[in-house]
Order: sequence, then structure tokens, then C-alpha cells
Amino acid sequence: MEMERILTESEKDVRGLPSAVFTDVDGTLLDGSHRVTPRTAAAARALAERGVPLVLVSARMPEALSGIQGELGRPGPLVCYSGAYVLDSAGAELLSCPIALGCALEVRDYVACDAPDVCCMAYGYHSWVTSDRSDPRVVREERIVGVRSVEGRLEDHFTERGLHKFLLVGEPDAIARAEREVGAAFPSLAVVRSSATLCEVMSGEASKTRGVRAVCEHLGISQRDAAAFGDGGNDVDMLRAVPQSWAMANAPAEVRAAAAHVTALDNDHDGFAETIFSLLG
Repeated sequence: MEMERILTESEKDVRGLPSAVFTDVDGTLLDGSHRVTPRTAAAARALAERGVPLVLVSARMPEALSGIQGELGRPGPLVCYSGAYVLDSAGAELLSCPIALGCALEVRDYVACDAPDVCCMAYGYHSWVTSDRSDPRVVREERIVGVRSVEGRLEDHFTERGLHKFLLVGEPDAIARAEREVGAAFPSLAVVRSSATLCEVMSGEASKTRGVRAVCEHLGISQRDAAAFGDGGNDVDMLRAVPQSWAMANAPAEVRAAAAHVTALDNDHDGFAETIFSLLG
């Protein structure tokens, strides 16, 4: 698919459009059933017609975002693993902030010993490794993202390049405890809950803001004129870094407080799409 023309800064200034729209995926762009609604697809087309890039910024791996891009009819860069791995529209690497393999093995062993009630999944580049694919939490995640994990040991699937993310899945109390304890045990890593039942562990150098910055530099556009949408704790830094920011109506209070605006509708009622149409007039 051909890349749409990106408007120049002067064209956007005249039209009052953002330089680009960066959006979280689950809980923001997608509805509660993790689907692209017709209204959202229409909003994506409307942005394309006006030359405004739409960039997916997600904790997901690249393969779990390409299908969504297809439904939106939009090529473009991807900010994956909450900013730890950023790709251009051709799939070339713009930014990589991996966890060193030795450190990753320590995290895996720590979680196995100190948080045995938490499911620990590992992601790096284009690989998703689990210790037990039959775990209901893995089965559910595969169903949501439409990608199959690979069962095995980290050292058999990742090289010295390391990996980009651990996803810890469990009951809210267990995840809150894991966030505190893993964060304390590995202070050089970024440990943050993306929802009550999910916690991400990444390199301390990774953030959605850094991913947004890498894409803006690649596209030659200004970050200060971009817009961003999100709903989770891992979106807070991005919402604070972009002046035109919207937290979803379904976001927790602390996420809504971090954004300049809150959408009038939640993700089950096309809150993202309706805000985009309002921006486009």
C-alpha cells in the first residue's frame, strides 16, 4: 500500500491539524472486544485524506499490530513494546532498547521464585516465548492479539541481543505486589502496570515518549504539534509529553489527570473516532 502524503508543517498550521496522531491500541483505539469499529476505520481514513500520520503505540509485538493497520487501511511506523522497539513503515528498526539476556534470565528466575502465581511471558523483536502455552492466561492473550507464542526457554530463543519486554499476568493483588517487588529488585528496569491484571517489565531506557520522539524525527515533524491518546498507566509519560493529549473516558483517574483532555466517550462508544472527527472539524 502506498504511503499517504504527509502535510507540511505550514499546511497543518493553516488547517489547525496535528502533525501526527499517536494512539495506544487496547482500551483506546480498539473497543472492549479488541476490535476496530467501522467508525474508527472511518476516522483513520479521514486522517489519511488530510495527510496526518496515524501511529500505533502499543505494548504489543509488531505481528500483533500489522493486522490492525490492515483493518485501518493505514501503513506507517509502529511503536512496539511500549517504546522499546520502534519500526518504520517498511519494518526497519528506528529504535531498540532491549533488556540484556543475562538480566532477563535473572528477572525470569526471580518471578518464578518470588511470584509463582504470576504468568511471565517474554517478548523480543519478533518472538514471543512462554513456558507453558496451555496456561489459560497465555491462551487468552493469544486469542486477543491473534498471534501464537512459542513454548520454550529464553536462552533457546533469544541471543545476546536480549529481549524487549516481560508481560506479567495475574490477579490484581498479585500484579500489584509483583510491580512493587520486581521494581525494587531491578531498579534499572521500567516496571509499570498497564492494567489491574497486567504489568510490563522493560529496559529503563524505554518509554512511549521516546518511541514517539523517534517516529517524529523519522517523519521530520514536530512532537510539540502531535496528538496522543491513551488509557493505561504505561501511557502516562506519552500523554504528558504531547501538548494535545487525550485520556480515554474509560481510563483510571490518574491517567485522566495526566492528559490535557479526556474524551467524551469511552472506547466502547468510539471515543477515539469521535474526538478525531471533532479535531478535523
